[in-house]
Amino acid sequence: MLDRYIDIWHFIIMIKQFADKVTTNIYHGGSSKYARKIPKELHPKAKRLLDQLNASPTLGFLRIPPGNRLEKMSGDLEGFWSVRINDQWRIVFKWIDNDAYDVKITDYH
Repeated sequence: MLDRYIDIWHFIIMIKQFADKVTTNIYHGGSSKYARKIPKELHPKAKRLLDQLNASPTLGFLRIPPGNRLEKMSGDLEGFWSVRINDQWRIVFKWIDNDAYDVKITDYH
């Protein structure tokens, strides 16, 4: 019974839409010209955060670990949330009905 639960859970996808090719490529582990727009040393952490975003059944799951720094955005990014890759780079996304949309890695500064 537990095996069936794990198999079903594995196919639940929370990221419904990426906003750009850069983020899509990094999520899928690529190293195309798109992925090279983000410093290579950030790729592993960005991928790990994207995996966590994809596996999060609720927005609250992204609060752990606290280093994610889940934040509700304001201003031009009102309606978006973010988690930090580092002080300069963030993953921003819209959270609608427990799914992530318009997911994008962005230089916040």
